[in-house]
Amino acid sequence: MTADAGPLSSEPVSREPEDEPALRAAGAEDTTRRQELAAFLRSRRERISPEQVGLPRGARRRTPGLRREEVAQLSAVGVTWYTWLEQGRAIRVSAQVLDAIARALLMDPAERGHLFVLAGAGDPRPDYDCPLRSPTALRLMHTIAPYPATLQNARYDVLAHNRPFAQVFGELTELPARERNCLWLLTTSSRWRETFLDRDEMLRDLIAKFRVGMAEHGAEPAWKERLDGLLAESAEFRELWERHEVATMSPHVKRYRHPEVGLLSLEHRNLWMAARPQAHRLVAYVPADDETERRLVRLTELSGA
Repeated sequence: MTADAGPLSSEPVSREPEDEPALRAAGAEDTTRRQELAAFLRSRRERISPEQVGLPRGARRRTPGLRREEVAQLSAVGVTWYTWLEQGRAIRVSAQVLDAIARALLMDPAERGHLFVLAGAGDPRPDYDCPLRSPTALRLMHTIAPYPATLQNARYDVLAHNRPFAQVFGELTELPARERNCLWLLTTSSRWRETFLDRDEMLRDLIAKFRVGMAEHGAEPAWKERLDGLLAESAEFRELWERHEVATMSPHVKRYRHPEVGLLSLEHRNLWMAARPQAHRLVAYVPADDETERRLVRLTELSGA
């Protein structure tokens, strides 16, 4: 005699995979992003007159701005393909095509950046004009003196620096352009190796942050060139890179041994100058204690500035 197992059913039991809600959410997010991209492209197309791009207006034009076929012609892409893009269809779009569309639609840097974000693609021309080297940004950088300060991009290229930075860390304008990069200098510079008391920790942290940036910009030539150069130059960098460590931006205090004024404890503070994905920023090296403040003032006096 067997125990009653209860009513049996011939219908299969349907169970939702544990990751199904996440997949649905990702799909909905992707759909929303494509719709935003479509609406953004339509709005940019409709604001541009044919005369702005060298096309005749014609007597019977009713479409505000450019027609889809005109954008396709200017971008050297198929009309059907561009139409699908404006309809929010799930099609793949390359960075090169997005670049051509951005040019055809006369997008400014902010619009171009927004286009690539919506399309989920890396910009092959990440160093387009930005507010980073504007007179206002440069004036702010120099006003921070006697604190060291730089203007940097997401790859840690030092695009400009003030006089106190040169007094503490060295005059970077004397170096080739490809070497004016914090990650490169931490990896290769004997001066930075000797002066930065926390150099090993700093290098590991900077590489971890650079890896986060590479995840977003890895398809961009400038990023690939920087990574390839560091991998070729330094066995130490290769070893740390293979650890696959990641880190985020945060204020932190680092120590430097200056040959003239002694120990400097400086807190790194970032002021973002453009959209976060590009990470254009002013980096200020602020004294972490009163003694460092006095020593920076003393360094300015010694230099006669």
